[in-house]
This record gives sequence, structure tokens and C-alpha cells, in this order.
Amino acid sequence: MGLDNQEKTKSPQWFIVKAVAVPIILGTVLLMIPLANRSGQWTDPLTALFMSTSAMCVTGHTVVDPGSYFSLFGQLVLLGLVQLGGLGFMTLATACLVLLGRRLSIQSELTLNASMGGEEADQLKRLLYRTVVFTLAAEGVGALVLMIRLGLGHGFTVGRAFYYGVFHAVTAFCNAGFSLYPDNLIAVRDDKIFILTVGALIIMGGLGFLVINEFSVFKFWRENRLTRGRLSLHAKIVVMASVTLIVAGWLVFALLEWNKTLAPLCVTDKMTCALFQSITPRTAGFSVVKMEQTHSATRFVTMLLMVIGGSPGSAAGGIKTTTAVVLLFAMLAIVRGKREAIIMGRTIPIRVVEESLSVLLLGIVVVGGLYGLLLVSEESALMTGQFTAEALLFETISTFGTVGLSNGILPELTIVGKLLIILAMFIGRIGPLTMVLVVGLKDKRQLVRFPEEDVNIG
Repeated sequence: MGLDNQEKTKSPQWFIVKAVAVPIILGTVLLMIPLANRSGQWTDPLTALFMSTSAMCVTGHTVVDPGSYFSLFGQLVLLGLVQLGGLGFMTLATACLVLLGRRLSIQSELTLNASMGGEEADQLKRLLYRTVVFTLAAEGVGALVLMIRLGLGHGFTVGRAFYYGVFHAVTAFCNAGFSLYPDNLIAVRDDKIFILTVGALIIMGGLGFLVINEFSVFKFWRENRLTRGRLSLHAKIVVMASVTLIVAGWLVFALLEWNKTLAPLCVTDKMTCALFQSITPRTAGFSVVKMEQTHSATRFVTMLLMVIGGSPGSAAGGIKTTTAVVLLFAMLAIVRGKREAIIMGRTIPIRVVEESLSVLLLGIVVVGGLYGLLLVSEESALMTGQFTAEALLFETISTFGTVGLSNGILPELTIVGKLLIILAMFIGRIGPLTMVLVVGLKDKRQLVRFPEEDVNIG
């Protein structure tokens, strides 16, 4: 029994849990001390734990304003956790994808030590090195653009422009959504350069490095297919899904909010903000409007985008774009009476469809379970009309998808409610990956097969 417990603690799933949990605990301690608070007082453990979990899980949910509540030290602790959570998860997910040669889902987290011998290990090291370099380069360029814009267009001093530029570039690329502005990015929503730069960083952080790496070596300008190279089905699906979701969300948000939350803006700013609000649910959490003031249909579409999230091997959360596309084409195949899902001339293995379905069901079970518990813990606020059940569902989905968009009700939650949100952030960060680690392990030979029998469905 002791040996079994030791094997469990050495399993990939436990490695992921500890890799996320340990920094959260350290961050909580650092955020509690008076040095991290502008007032020089101790921060209560629940607030510190909430903010540390939100940063490490790159969610962006807040119960206090990071810019006014925390000192420079506290803000740097948050920024460090965001960078560790975003970059660390990207490299971990990239390693999983490469080690098993799988492109449609993150399959199994094998311990890297077991693979650090031979040519494959060298290739993996180079790829992970490129991941780190690209991340820092993208954040650096984004920070430079934001710094210049803040200095020239907003009258910031060089030091303040540099700090604000770096902070928002890192949180944007890591899909965290923390902002030093008290109203998130509403104050700068009429600055197209700032908004579009943050949006571009969110997209790059949500694509996944395997896709970015493929495009970096794909010579699209060459007519000869042999010398031009080939994009994998994974990359094609990610790009197709990302573009489709962004454009669709852009049009829906602009249509629904044109004369509502976007009404005070000029036409070009309306289009820019509508585009940004289509990008940020997958899964950055920045906002240029107050979500509680948006149309109910807008929040519904936003919830759908938050469920899907970004792509495998990225800093984003959600069930992932590839999962959604695989399930969509599998459903279409069933409706058409076909036995196999075919995407862009390629047959999707049934194993991948099963894994995608497992990830979706995990999300439904977790969101449904946590939402039910929140309905119980927040019954008093719901009865008095302090907030609605729809607002609570929005927060639950946003938390599980590690998005960070909020109706502004988080500070009003009970202690139990905040603890449930913390749990949801943690599960949302590690849940999908650990789930595919379980279902993606090598099949064990089934020694006993039971008789088949049909079951009526539908």
C-alpha cells in the first residue's frame, strides 16, 4: 500500500498539481505580508490566497484592485506568478504534445527525466528553448509598443510607462487579464494602438507554441509545395477555429452592444472595442466595457466563447478549440450517417474523439457541480436580489475557463463562495490537462470482454 502511494505521488498528475499548488502557497504568504500592501498592513489570508491562485492560474479574477490595493512589491509578486503560470504551463503542455507526437490533444505527461536521453530529448530541449525565447520576445515587443504609446499618448513618465507596458504585456500574453487600471481597460478603450496591441498578445498567447513554431518555418511565399513545407492538421484547425470564433464574436458583440455599452464611442472605436471583446473571452479577461451592463445575449455568447477557450499548448484555458472542432465534426458525421469524422481530408481517430468528449464532459461536470454549490452558498444574496443566478453562472464559467471576465460580484461572495471560486480556478487550470493524461495513457489489454447489448438513446 505504501508503494502504491509512492507511485501515485510520482505520477504525472501529481506532478502537475504540485507544480501549480506550491507557487500558489508561496505567493499567498508573500501577498499577506505588510510589504505587499499599500497601507502597510497584513492582508487577510483569504484575499491573498484568492489573488495568488488567480495569478498562478492566469485567470485574472480579483476581489481587490491590484493597482490601488497592492504595493509595487505585491504587484511584482502577482506579475511573477502570472509569468510562471503562463510560461510554465505553455512549456509543460508543449512537452506533452511533442513527447507523444500528438497534435489534436494533450495526451500524456511523461516525466521529462525519462526522455532526456537521445535525439528526441535534444529536439524537445530546443523546442522548449524556442518557446521561452518567443514568449519573452513577444512580451518585450508588446511592452515596448505599450510603453511608447503610454509615454507619447497618455503623458506617462518613462518609468511609469515602462512598468505599465511590461505589466500589461505579460498579463496579456499569458492570458491573465490583470490590469493596473481600476476599471480594467475601460480608461484606454479609445486608444486603438493600446487595445489592438493587447489583443494581438492575447491571440499569440492563446494559439499555442507548436502552431507558432510551424508558421515560423512555413515558407508560405513559395509556390513549390515541396520547398514551401506543410502545415499540420492541428495548426490548420487552430487557425480556422480561432479566426472563425473571433470574427463571429466580433460581429455579434458589435450588433448587440452598438447602441448599448458601446454607444458613447465613435464608429471606429466601437468596431475596435467589439473586436477586443471577441478576443478577450478566449481567455484573457481584459474588458473595455462593464459586463454587468451588457445585453443578456451578449453575456450568453461570451459564456460560449469562454467554454471553448484557446488552443492546446497555450496559456489559455477552456476545453480548447481543437476539442470543440473535433466534437463538431464528429457530430456532423453522425448526423450524416458516417462512421468517421473527417476534417480537411483527414480522418480523425476514434481515440481522439473519445478524449475530446471526455474533456467536454469533465468541463460540464465541474461547472455544473461548482455552480450548484455556489447557488447554495450564495442563497441569501440571491434571495435579496444582491445578484442573479445568471451572474453566478457567468462567474463559474469564466473561472473554469481561467478567463477572468466578471460581473463585479466576486467581492460580495461569502467566504465559502470565494473558496469555491478558488477551487474552480485551480481545477480550470489543471483539470483538462490532467484529464487527458488519464484518458490518454496507453491502453491496457482487457482480458475479459462482456457481452454487448444495445441501449436506446435520444
